[in-house]
Amino acid sequence: MRTNLLRAAGIAVTASALALPVLAEAGHAAAPAPACRPALAFVANHDGTVTAINTATDVAAKPVKVAFGLSSVAITADGRTAYVGNPWASQMAASSYVFPVNAATDKPGKAIDVQTVPTGIAITPNGKTAYVFSDGTRTVTAFSTATNTVIKAIDIKQSSAAIAITPNGKTAYLVNQVAGTVTPVSTATNKPGSAIKVGAGPAAIVVTPNGRTVYVANTIAGTVTPISTATNKPGNAIKIGPAGLNWATDPIAVTPDGRTVYVADTTAGTVTPISTATNTALRTIRIGTLVTAGWPDQIAITPNGKTAYVLDPWDGTVVPIRTATNTALTPTKDPGIPMAIAITP
Repeated sequence: MRTNLLRAAGIAVTASALALPVLAEAGHAAAPAPACRPALAFVANHDGTVTAINTATDVAAKPVKVAFGLSSVAITADGRTAYVGNPWASQMAASSYVFPVNAATDKPGKAIDVQTVPTGIAITPNGKTAYVFSDGTRTVTAFSTATNTVIKAIDIKQSSAAIAITPNGKTAYLVNQVAGTVTPVSTATNKPGSAIKVGAGPAAIVVTPNGRTVYVANTIAGTVTPISTATNKPGNAIKIGPAGLNWATDPIAVTPDGRTVYVADTTAGTVTPISTATNTALRTIRIGTLVTAGWPDQIAITPNGKTAYVLDPWDGTVVPIRTATNTALTPTKDPGIPMAIAITP
């Protein structure tokens, strides 16, 4: 899949290019990409396609067909395998699958039964383990990327809405939306620790690149809670907008320099930058038009930190934001209904 998407996006493909590390989670360390090869934003669409966007030009390539009902995507650090979560197929088949796709041949491998309807995937920085979570079950499933076999289903006592892994790969933080908590899980033992109380309706999480702070978006409370990874203690909540139900599934990302966290608010149709130095919210950024308010959902940021890409499934667009000025630029149309995004390093 990745080979064809690279070529369609106008990027020269070589064996060395395919071996470059690719990480789907914000805050993970990654080897720098060559200056001649711009980062690509991979967007998983509800219609079963994956669209590559050249971040140097904001031009989308022709979508590649994978499987109907995609909702999540993550890529291994060596760039060889993309893992796609497909909850629609899982529900219809009464099973729960993640599909590995060979990036060089575009061919899907044998489906992995992860025992939970997959709504999100995160891969450890060393690329050895993937964690799959669901917003409707009490478990998170870990599987080996070497063998594509399940290691363990982890009972976290509550439904998980999002996951983030520290840059050193030692801890996965799982968001428990109903309980209003975050549960740290040791990746060495796959055992959960004590739950950390945050705000109402937490639905998204990100770890800063230095690994010191976790930021949790509490979408019902309209706040963001910082958590110290050294102590697993929450700090003062940061107000980002009006309290209210917010259905965004992963509306938070951090810049590679760790200075700014961007949080989407689907209710208000805005994105709010937060200064990590002061933990204060900055001026909000409007997504959408005067006619269409917009529905900012997921966010990913380029490795150079210059652009944040915001998915708007309501408008069927991907909206670039220039981080230097915090202004939204012309959206890129994606009629496949964008549901998830990952950017190559």
